[in-house]
Amino acid sequence: MARTLQVARKPRASKVTPTLEQIQLRAYEIFLERRGAPGNQIEDWLRAERELAATIQPKARKGARSPKSEAA
Repeated sequence: MARTLQVARKPRASKVTPTLEQIQLRAYEIFLERRGAPGNQIEDWLRAERELAATIQPKARKGARSPKSEAA
């Protein structure tokens, strides 16, 4: 009988991303920070995405175990 090799797989880290509504609201806030002056809507949107992703990602990782504690 052939043996099968079983490989332990790490659970995939779930990506936590901001919702479209959160991005939209933040992009609008950026627009208001410019006091409604014309600007680039795409830049506002991308900036909002970056800012929100930076605030959400560290919170999602807090509960993760460190590799040292699992090796014991």
